[in-house]
Amino acid sequence: MKVLTFSTLYPNAARPTHGIFVENRLRQLLGSGKVEATVVAPVPWFPFTHSAFGAYAAHARTPPSEVRHGVRVLHPRFPVLPKLGTSVAPFLLARAMAAPLRSLLPFDLIDAHYFYPEGVAAVMLGRALAKPVVITARGTDVNLIAQYALPRRMIRWAARKAASVITVSQALKDRLVDLGVEKSHIQVLRNGIDLELFRPMPGESRQVGRRKLLSVGNLLLFKGHGFVIEALRYLPECDLVVVGTGPDRQKLERIAQESGVSERVRFAGGMNQEALRNEYATSDVLVLASSREGWPNVLLEAMGCGTPVIATRVGGTPEIVTSRDAGLLIDECNPEALARAVQQLLSNYPDRSATRRHAEQFGWGPTTQGQLRLFEQVLAREMESTFHVRHFRNPAA
Repeated sequence: MKVLTFSTLYPNAARPTHGIFVENRLRQLLGSGKVEATVVAPVPWFPFTHSAFGAYAAHARTPPSEVRHGVRVLHPRFPVLPKLGTSVAPFLLARAMAAPLRSLLPFDLIDAHYFYPEGVAAVMLGRALAKPVVITARGTDVNLIAQYALPRRMIRWAARKAASVITVSQALKDRLVDLGVEKSHIQVLRNGIDLELFRPMPGESRQVGRRKLLSVGNLLLFKGHGFVIEALRYLPECDLVVVGTGPDRQKLERIAQESGVSERVRFAGGMNQEALRNEYATSDVLVLASSREGWPNVLLEAMGCGTPVIATRVGGTPEIVTSRDAGLLIDECNPEALARAVQQLLSNYPDRSATRRHAEQFGWGPTTQGQLRLFEQVLAREMESTFHVRHFRNPAA
């Protein structure tokens, strides 16, 4: 099977952890030995590489192509229009990617990640190239972007025209069904965890007399880092490490200062997977206080290292935190509720080996096998459809 993976969410030399969950799933699929893949990970065009331009400069520093873990990754540029961008993004993306994708033929199907604009653009490209498209919904694309009228209509159109749709949680499938997508057209294939990488570390140590909380994710307000910081006012025995990068770092630093806890908060910046594993393994609790999620990998990663979690009951989190060994879910997200949950978990702390055992049921195997079955079914249907079309046009064939 020759697969073309298509997504703007994919790591690159300038942003090595950007969309790493897409890369991780593809690497597991390639490990089956039944798939070959090329990745097209488009990058917005931007002319300046100076760090003063922030994330835009990172786009400019992204190489045109690279090889990551033995996989060829192309980064063709596409235009982004301020203000009008959301409405026209799929069209601009599809138009800019037509030539790069055509140059990569032959391939069997397009594996698109994130529904908008990538999924919509992928269906446009698939129709032009006569290739089936499978779209994976991952969270914000369905939970937030689909709230707007035009993107919602385009997401519904793309879902109908795609050969199949994948969601990474049952909650996202339910959301798509609510949007009008046929239930039988959607398959749930959750993200897995690399149990070899995310594991308890021998000789791990936590500071005596202090408790270490960890909050991991992009530094955006909806991720809830601010609530965790404010919760420290009620948790004098706790320190907090915040891992991630993003535009709201200064706001979060201000929250720490105004809450009088800045000396107990460390902003660690972005981390590679190995460094992050060490943070998980030496933490007492991972706290995820976000207001929306698809399938938060950080919960599984922490539990794989033996660290229990506290998370808001949103998106796919109830599908992950299903036992006391895993941690706690909270229904209201505010500093006081978070502090109470931390105190409750620390006062009746689960055995860390039991937390690890909970994570072990989320290995990549079932997801990889599910992808292979789905792709094989899609290609079989495509072959059958092509045969019928040719036979109808030329019955003597």
